[in-house]
Amino acid sequence: MRLVPAPAGSGIVFRRTDLDNFEIPATGRNVAKVSYATSLMRGSVLISTTEHLLSALIGFGVDNVIVEVDNLELPILDGSALPYVEAFHSVGLKRQRRRREYIRILKEVEVRDGSKFIGVYPGSGYGIDYTIDFPQPIGHATFRGDLETGDYARLIAPARTFGFREDEPKLRDMGLIRGASEQCVIVLTAEGVQNGPLRFADEFVRHKVLDLIGDLALAGRRIQGHVVAERAGHAMHTALVQRLLRDRSAWELAHIYDELPQPADQSAEAEAATPDTDSPAAILPDTLSVHA
Repeated sequence: MRLVPAPAGSGIVFRRTDLDNFEIPATGRNVAKVSYATSLMRGSVLISTTEHLLSALIGFGVDNVIVEVDNLELPILDGSALPYVEAFHSVGLKRQRRRREYIRILKEVEVRDGSKFIGVYPGSGYGIDYTIDFPQPIGHATFRGDLETGDYARLIAPARTFGFREDEPKLRDMGLIRGASEQCVIVLTAEGVQNGPLRFADEFVRHKVLDLIGDLALAGRRIQGHVVAERAGHAMHTALVQRLLRDRSAWELAHIYDELPQPADQSAEAEAATPDTDSPAAILPDTLSVHA
């Protein structure tokens, strides 16, 4: 997989180099399968497991990039977004001569499915409240944070995907997790975590936040508002994107946030690599290669 710089206004575009460079923009209208991962499809061409890379791009502030892949599934790497973020740090970002656009939420938009729920509401920054409730050994957990504090790389990106050992055959039969191993997923059994230690005590809910940020990237721009999710998942995340985009009265395009939360302390390297919030950014002119 290679990440290639793109002009301002391009957005995030996947390019299948094994299929005559066929392109699939990362937008809600191209959402295909959303059971255990988020897949995009245009025509009959599929890109699977997009959420970790999309999350890293939004979390790091990349607006425009072409993602070249030569098969239908993105590499899982270590199961988190951290390898992507580290790679972005290694090449840096380029500020582009065009004002960055945000989707500013004007009124609530909600999706409900029994006890599952997700909604987005007007607010400053990009606030997220996420609650999970899984069978043991995961249980109940809640994470609250704001993407605009600049803490994505430290608090969200390292959180790895997880799964129950008993579900592995079913997922492989579905064509998913083809490159998965105990080095790239937290494996759970009824007795507990099989391949610890965890990176965070609440790593499971942090990974759900990581997935949420990646799925909401399919709105096409970063959101200004507050997202609340309870027991949601890829299907509900992407359903919210599609419902939001259909209701044009629920949002408007804005060029700067009304208010920004107090930034977290960052290293000089991170500050140098992070673009001004009012300017879009692309990967620097050198292409970035990521290997499974």
